[in-house]
Amino acid sequence: MNYKWILFDADETLFHFDAYAGLQAMFSEFGVAFSQEDFTQYQATNQPLWHAFQLGQINAEQLQHRRFAQWGSKLDIAPATLNSRFLQSMANITQLIEGVAPLLSALKGQAQLGIITNGFEALQSVRLAKLGLTDTFKIVVSSEQAGVAKPDIGIFNYTLNLMGDVAKEEVLMVGDNFVPDVIGGQKAGFDTCWYNPKQLAIPQEPAPTFNISNMAQLIEILNLKS
Repeated sequence: MNYKWILFDADETLFHFDAYAGLQAMFSEFGVAFSQEDFTQYQATNQPLWHAFQLGQINAEQLQHRRFAQWGSKLDIAPATLNSRFLQSMANITQLIEGVAPLLSALKGQAQLGIITNGFEALQSVRLAKLGLTDTFKIVVSSEQAGVAKPDIGIFNYTLNLMGDVAKEEVLMVGDNFVPDVIGGQKAGFDTCWYNPKQLAIPQEPAPTFNISNMAQLIEILNLKS
């Protein structure tokens, strides 16, 4: 294998991220039956905030506060408390994407592994511990830690500095979100692998180095033994 480092996105690449289930579980602690309609309204606020966050227009703290501001006012609970409980709820229900476990097993001893995520730092260590993966990843970089979010090249350069003596050509970035993971990784000079389970058309050029619909394909591409 030509890569010394494999970097993974977190949500929907390594881990399922069922926000609706997490919100239902969290709000049930406060006696709220969180409905699909509630979730639709939440996403109408949350998704534009994430877009603004990735563009660097707001920071992580502002995102986390604003997405729960309305519910905080309604329940008379600090938005920061709701956000913290939500992240804990997501950690409690976390599951690996199908095929990730055998991929990580096949990569053991073959390359250094890292995570680079726009998700929040508080969630990462908890769910890695829950899944017994704390020692699997040598570095875990969040946008909070780096100060910028993917696809900003700053988060990739920050990660590269932590990786030490490695050439950009020896790094593979794997992720499901084309612009943050593929375009961002390309700008950083990394080879890229688009995890594309729905087999969507490549939205823009340049194409990723690899385009896979399941993790078993990456085992084959990297010539690993599963």
